[in-house]
Amino acid sequence: MSPTTKLTPKGAATRQRIIEGAAAEIRERGVAVTTLDDVRARTGTSKSQLFHYFPDGKDRLLLAVARYEADQVLAVQQPQLGGLTSWAAWRRWRDTVVSHYRGRGQHCPLNVLISQLGRVTPGAQAVVSEMLRRWQDEIAAGVRHLQGTGEIGPQLDAERGAAALLAGIQGGVVVMLSTGRIDHLEAALDVGIENLKASGNRA
Repeated sequence: MSPTTKLTPKGAATRQRIIEGAAAEIRERGVAVTTLDDVRARTGTSKSQLFHYFPDGKDRLLLAVARYEADQVLAVQQPQLGGLTSWAAWRRWRDTVVSHYRGRGQHCPLNVLISQLGRVTPGAQAVVSEMLRRWQDEIAAGVRHLQGTGEIGPQLDAERGAAALLAGIQGGVVVMLSTGRIDHLEAALDVGIENLKASGNRA
């Protein structure tokens, strides 16, 4: 199927069910062992249906899963991520991020994207890069908003500040996935936000 082919509502729903089923299989079993037969069994679709929506087979399906998981990484942080307009709002976003990763653990979309799909799926690295860009842009927008109200110093480079905070989050998630401990992620967020606050005091 061509990416530009317009689907009926029923067809779009079937395609989305396949993507979500494949994502669930990969989270639980890993991309290396998940087969198209596993996806068909989970989603109740026939072989002809699966190849109708994903004619290139597993590679095309995995790329669609990567896009879906990238959207999930950002969606679970909303509306807090898009509303970083006060320190209380930053705190709510921080708590949302920590709660999400504490609850999802190894089955989080970010783990699937970076440790699995991003390494083996053609085109998935570009999907991961775009997701990280969108995430950083949202954080930078929050920094700029507080610069506008004088709560963050104007000398701070909003993009670099957002990049540093995002890198800290990524590192905290990696440690959590390796050890099961959430405190590194909490520290990365807490120290990162405190450093933003401190820049206002230095203005």
